[in-house]
Amino acid sequence: MFQIQFLVGDINKLRCLFLSTGESRKFDPNFKGPLHNRGCTDVLCCILFILALLGYFAVGIVAWSQGDPRKVIYPTDSRGQFCGQAGTPLERKPLLFYFNILKCASPLVLLEFQCPTTQLCVESCPDRHLTLVKAKLGSKEDREYFQQYCKDGVNFAKLSPPEILKDGLCPAMLMPSKAFTRRCLPALGTLKGGVVVVGNETTFDAGQGYNINATDVLEASKKSNVVVEARQVAMRIFEDYTQSWHWILLGLVIAMVVSLIFIVLLRFLAGIMVWVMIVLVILVIGYGIAHCYMEFASLKGDPGSDVTIRDLGLQTDFSVYLQIRQTWLAFMIILAIVEIVVILLLIFLRKRIMIAIALIKEASRAVGHVMSSLLYPLLTFALLAVVIAYWAITAVFLSTSNDQVYKVFNNSDCEYARETCNPKTFNTSNVSAVCPDAECLFAFYGGETLYHKYLILFQFYNVFLFFWCANFVTALGQVTLSGAFASYYWAFKKPDDIPAFPIFSSLGRALRYHTGSLAFGSLILSMVQVIRVHLEYLDHKLKGAQNKFAKFLLSCMKCCFWCLNRCIKFLNRNAYIMIAIYGKSFCPSARDAFFLLMRNIVRVAVLDKVTDFLLFLGKLLIVGIVGIFSFFFFSGRISAIEDAAPSLNYYWVPILTLVVGSYLIAHGFFSVYAMCVDTLFLCFLEDLERNDGSAERPYFMSQKLLDLLKKSNEQFALKTKVATARI
Repeated sequence: MFQIQFLVGDINKLRCLFLSTGESRKFDPNFKGPLHNRGCTDVLCCILFILALLGYFAVGIVAWSQGDPRKVIYPTDSRGQFCGQAGTPLERKPLLFYFNILKCASPLVLLEFQCPTTQLCVESCPDRHLTLVKAKLGSKEDREYFQQYCKDGVNFAKLSPPEILKDGLCPAMLMPSKAFTRRCLPALGTLKGGVVVVGNETTFDAGQGYNINATDVLEASKKSNVVVEARQVAMRIFEDYTQSWHWILLGLVIAMVVSLIFIVLLRFLAGIMVWVMIVLVILVIGYGIAHCYMEFASLKGDPGSDVTIRDLGLQTDFSVYLQIRQTWLAFMIILAIVEIVVILLLIFLRKRIMIAIALIKEASRAVGHVMSSLLYPLLTFALLAVVIAYWAITAVFLSTSNDQVYKVFNNSDCEYARETCNPKTFNTSNVSAVCPDAECLFAFYGGETLYHKYLILFQFYNVFLFFWCANFVTALGQVTLSGAFASYYWAFKKPDDIPAFPIFSSLGRALRYHTGSLAFGSLILSMVQVIRVHLEYLDHKLKGAQNKFAKFLLSCMKCCFWCLNRCIKFLNRNAYIMIAIYGKSFCPSARDAFFLLMRNIVRVAVLDKVTDFLLFLGKLLIVGIVGIFSFFFFSGRISAIEDAAPSLNYYWVPILTLVVGSYLIAHGFFSVYAMCVDTLFLCFLEDLERNDGSAERPYFMSQKLLDLLKKSNEQFALKTKVATARI
């Protein structure tokens, strides 16, 4: 009996622990908004963050001293020299030539991104087929032509072809080639029937007693182009940016102007603008559905339009996908689903939208009294740009090292294969004696120094600090804005009681007292985000795996950490509001915010989320307007300004850039409103708990919110009765 009572008591304790939502706020006559008398919070995290930043700067300095970004730009020959680099002996030799392109079909290319054959910097690519033997027996012109593709200092006239080939001084043959991303690759083509040719020939004399098929050359070219194709796409995209950057900049300015006009109109016509925004979003998505259907119908009967995306595979020219019907059908289905979801949400939430509009109106008044809040996103953008630029530059320098690593490459079995070697002493070493056909060739940039041993840790530290700094900048913006808007809410006589320069005051309090708390919240979020990055990396590696259980487990972990990331972002956001108001450390603030929301869970689900949905529709509207106009402009669909549109490789590059950029700009402006709504909402919940509307404990919320909630202040009610009696 005693054991049963003890067990029941434990169950009741656990139930109280999990169902507890904390105590409601008590009335405090001295509370008038964000506290000014506060102390430093989470000092240990502040110190840790400063030390981490100092370490980040140290990693950047070390990376910049060791790295060399030229390796990303210029191809390198077998001695690790840059082809075409200004101020070097190879300045006039910008192209890389492979002695034996067939060796690029080796799996080694996929492991070390390097063909196991001699590579040479040349002025131009070969334009004809010529073997070493024919060049030796041919005219002086043939010998001079062939010699430019041999190593420097080769005595082409005295040495015989076997001696030249034995020492690897010249290639066995030349074949017609074309420059592709600064590399000489075979000039491949196809005849009728799909026959692969190189320079109109299907077979070649290899110069060593056998022939080579053009299909073998095609396979080798593909393998040698594993990394090069991605770089080619990047170069084309870069060219498009150079042709259209001023139009992109103009489009982003237009997006900024449209966002600003929308925010200003929202300030004075919140109710009308919200309904106009809802109708326009439905119309814009509807137009997108209609346009996709027209494109889908217009392609009917066109040759090749019925090819599926799966059959087409991955293409570097993405405009090809717009020539098949399945692409437009997919776009149409996606937009139709979005349209249906938006309409259903509007139908089911129609009663709550009125309350959300009232909250947006209150946020509009708050933004109107704190107009400097609209400019704060520019500071956030600038700080994030600095963080992203530092991370990107450091990553490039970390991935490029000054040391050249040479390895043993051979055709036959050799115990020293793939081992590190020294090209200066290789010919006199034991390796050349044991493996006569082995060569000591440049493999990649790296090294075995202390720096290179811990290079992977530096890369991880760079990624982790990037997330930490980016989240810290975002947190700083949230605390600054919430402190300013809380000052507005808790001013009983608005705008007389609002302090001067609320944004600057709130920013000063955040930096002076709460750097540690912001670093603490950002650290927790960054740890989860880094784990998600690693899970995505593992998922990429396991795509070809056959283990279904591992894939299932990885998918479950990705889903769980995605949910955890969303929950932490939500808790952090509300914790920062509490920090801005009460000046407590991160954990107590997060606890207070969580319990306050749990005590009002119905209002949170109904009001806050509906408001977020309406603000998201505003972002969607701006992105849709900019995206539609940019599509018609860059695709040349507007005949009046067709000549003004730049000629591009991929016209989707500026369109996609404008869509993403306009969303970020709209998000920056609307984030002020979103933060204002969240802050006013938490203050509104606190107001309901602290006060009861009596003369001693009046509500701080506006009269319109009081009317909406069917509440009133006794002072206001008394004034109304007196005025009515006088009338």
